Amino acid sequence: MSIKDFTFDLDTQLQAFEDRLREVVRSEVMFIQLIEEDLVTAGGKRVRPRLVFLASQALGGVPGAMELALAVELLHSASLLHDDLIDDAETRRGKEAAFRKYGNAVSVLSGDYLLSRLMALLAQTGRMELVAMFAEAARELSEAEVLQFQAAALGEHSLENYERIIDGKTASVMRLACEGAAVLGEAPPREREALARFGQLYGQAFQMRDDYLDLMGHPEVLGKPAGGDVREGKVTRITLRLLEAYPDEVGAIFKRRASQAGDIARLQELAVVSGAHVEITQAIQERVEAAIAALKTLPPSPYREALATLARRELVRLS
Repeated sequence: MSIKDFTFDLDTQLQAFEDRLREVVRSEVMFIQLIEEDLVTAGGKRVRPRLVFLASQALGGVPGAMELALAVELLHSASLLHDDLIDDAETRRGKEAAFRKYGNAVSVLSGDYLLSRLMALLAQTGRMELVAMFAEAARELSEAEVLQFQAAALGEHSLENYERIIDGKTASVMRLACEGAAVLGEAPPREREALARFGQLYGQAFQMRDDYLDLMGHPEVLGKPAGGDVREGKVTRITLRLLEAYPDEVGAIFKRRASQAGDIARLQELAVVSGAHVEITQAIQERVEAAIAALKTLPPSPYREALATLARRELVRLS
C-alpha cells in the first residue's frame, strides 16, 4: 500500500463518518437538531474516530468499525454537553455553549439523546462485550468528572487525583476506541492489550497537553482565553507543580479563581521561572514514547505508523 493510497483511504473513511454521523443524530425536534449541528456535526479534531479507523486497519480491517467510531464520538459529545453545563463554560469549539443558547434542560436532554443513539449503534454490532466496555468507560468518565468537581470544591489537590481524573475523563474513551477495534476484530490477546495500552497512554498525553495549553497556550490559537481551568478551580499537572513551589502566592490566585488582572500572566511567568513548563513537557513525552512502544506488538504497517504519528503530535500540538 502506497502512502497516497493510505491517505486517501483514511480521508474517505472520515468523510463517510461525517455523512453517517449526520444521519445518526438527525432529529425532528428543532432544538436537538440545532445543538447537534453546533456540536456534533460541526467538525473538530475527530481524534477518537481516527483512533478507531487506524486501529482497525492496523489489525487488517475490522467489520463494524464505522459503528464503533460513531458510538465513541457520541459518548464524547454527550459528555461535552453535560460538562459545559457543569463547568459553566462560555463557549465550545468557538461557539456559544449549548446550555447558554437553549437552556440547561435542553442541553442535558440532548446529551441523553446522543446516548440513546449510541446504544442503538452498539446493538447493531451484536457484541455484548463491547456494550460492557462502553458501560465501564462511561462509569470511569462520570466518576472522573465528579472527582474533578470534588477536588476543586474541597481543595483535594494531588497528583494521584489528577492522574485518576485524566485516566477517567479522557484516557478511558481513547482506550475504548482502540481496544474496541480489537474486540470487533477478534484480535489476539497480545494485540488487544497493546492497543488498549496505546489508547490509555495516548489519552493521558492528550489530556496533559490540553491542560498545559490551557495555561501556556496562545489565546488566538486556542480560540479562548488562557487560564480557564484556574478560573474554574481545576488543578492540572502544571498548576499542581506551581502550588507545590509557591503555595502562598499560587494558592491565593486559586482561592480568588484568578479574578484579578495579571493573575494568569503571573502563573505563566512562574511556570517558566520554575521550569514547571519543561517538566510537564517531559512528562508528556514519556507517555508518548511509552504509547509508541506499545504499538511494536502490532505488525508493521502504515496504519501502525499513523497511530505513532498521532501520538507524537502531542509534543507540538498548539490547540
